[in-house]
Amino acid sequence: MDFKPLKDLVDQDIKNFLTHLAVEKNVAASTQNQAFNALLFFFRHVLKKEPGNLKDTLRAKRKPHIPVVLSRNEIDSILEQLVYPYQLIVKLLYGCGLRLFECLNLRVHWFNIDACILTIHDGKGNKDRTVPLPKTVIPEILGQFENIENLHAKDLSRDYDGVFLPAPLENKKKFKNYSKALIWQWFFPAIKLTTVPETNELKRYHLHERHVQRAIKEAVIKAKIPKSVTARTFRHSFASHLLAANYDIRTIQELMGHSDVKTTMIYTHTIQSQTIKERVSPLDLGTK
Repeated sequence: MDFKPLKDLVDQDIKNFLTHLAVEKNVAASTQNQAFNALLFFFRHVLKKEPGNLKDTLRAKRKPHIPVVLSRNEIDSILEQLVYPYQLIVKLLYGCGLRLFECLNLRVHWFNIDACILTIHDGKGNKDRTVPLPKTVIPEILGQFENIENLHAKDLSRDYDGVFLPAPLENKKKFKNYSKALIWQWFFPAIKLTTVPETNELKRYHLHERHVQRAIKEAVIKAKIPKSVTARTFRHSFASHLLAANYDIRTIQELMGHSDVKTTMIYTHTIQSQTIKERVSPLDLGTK
């Protein structure tokens, strides 16, 4: 009788388990990936060995998700219900196509007002990119600079240890003074200072994302928008509106910071067809 090596049996067990999740349990792709990564971690860090070749394992398919998109009138209605600083935040989310964490991570020196350009550093995937600043928002941006300067002067007049810096700079002594420099201050600073438990330092963090999310939720309710709206919805609307304005998909991909144009292509499903013959329901075609 032929016996398979123990390693082959273990590899086959892993394949059978992952296939069972995809076929019989019909789990989402993210759930199967989580199970796969857990097994991979167990083999590499507990058993100290590789699980073998699992390339032919049946994987759960990720269903395409068409994002919620707002009309310009809906966006304006929401903006009317927002107050400072949340209105400016949403204007940048929509006007520049920013992710929420990108917006809240903005620093003073990332803005080039003369060229109307905003540079995003350390975006998703640790990538940098530039986007055009909406000219209509420039006066509000300049007003925010004044607010930051006043807050910065007030902070320096008391026992203040500066802002939190990016990780590569935070732990290096030669960049220690950067934390108190005006150009490194947050564009949307937190209301209160944070005490660092390990050092007892008083530092300032940026505005917490939970406050922004709550403000958007309340504004959507007040504006009576019958859609599921989050901070990310304004980024989706940015891409969809540019596509509807006949901007090419590659340009939108660069502005969004997508690594693969396939990610950007999802927005072709959020606008009406731009072909000569638009897609219509057969019910509207009439009868001959």
